[in-house]
Amino acid sequence: MTDASVNRSSHRLVSPADLKALSQRSDARGLARLALHAGLIGLSSYAIWHTQGTLWVLPAMLVQGLFLVTLFATIHETVHYTAFRSRWLNEAVGWLAALPSMLNSTYYKHFHHAHHRHTQDPARDPELTPPPPATRGEFWWRITAIPYWIGRFRSLGKLAAGNFKGADFVPEKAKPEVVRSVRLMIAAYALALGSAVALGSAWPVFYWIVPVVLGQPFLRAYLLTEHTGCSEDSNGLTNTRTTLAAWPVRLLMWNMPFHVEHHLYPSIPFHALPALHGKIRGELVHVAPGYLPTLRSIHAELGAAPGRAA
Repeated sequence: MTDASVNRSSHRLVSPADLKALSQRSDARGLARLALHAGLIGLSSYAIWHTQGTLWVLPAMLVQGLFLVTLFATIHETVHYTAFRSRWLNEAVGWLAALPSMLNSTYYKHFHHAHHRHTQDPARDPELTPPPPATRGEFWWRITAIPYWIGRFRSLGKLAAGNFKGADFVPEKAKPEVVRSVRLMIAAYALALGSAVALGSAWPVFYWIVPVVLGQPFLRAYLLTEHTGCSEDSNGLTNTRTTLAAWPVRLLMWNMPFHVEHHLYPSIPFHALPALHGKIRGELVHVAPGYLPTLRSIHAELGAAPGRAA
């Protein structure tokens, strides 16, 4: 995919030979990362089962939620077709990985590609709707994830009915596929919840619903750091932030913390992003030492800006 938001000069940061080598996709690497992520979900599910009836079930559900919401990184990689070499694997895994967070991967593919084409353009980047928090109150409201869930329910309802108002980035020829995909998602939810009710089981509450509600605020905070406070122009070196995250975060987020690198070269798969970072590290403008310092800085700026304090 061509990233139209990148400065032409950024393409000279990596030689064509290096770019070709770094862009090699691998089913084996993708399946290994997916198996690890699925294994962690299995372990946290066992922890929930083992701790039910005790207060320990709450931290177990939080951990489960973190593992489920970070499947967002899996979705992100698959919509770029870089998680796996095989196209069908990207599409199938991406669709399934999106289910826990009520995010339809077929729709998100078009949403995210528009974000890449128009990164940080207030008029055309769909990730800027709604715009970044302008007050501390808006900052914390965003992190609660309540706006996210409201948006998910509204979006699925509209798309299932074939209503694409506000989604002009979805090509006309792709709209029927999106509608079918969303309706299939809703049917999957109905089947899961209906079978649980029929069996008298509360598994969706313990293993899915409560965990993702607990985990989603952490993902909202994470995503807030990717572009907030960066330039609102087409310069890929200044409109995005890379965060030097600890290895567990890089593992769960499929190396998404190397976000400038990904925006400059979206064809490079997750497993090659650390190597790319090593090659262009000196050219990057926004490199954060961690997520907490970045969030504190964003929060402080909201309080410092005249007339913008909550």
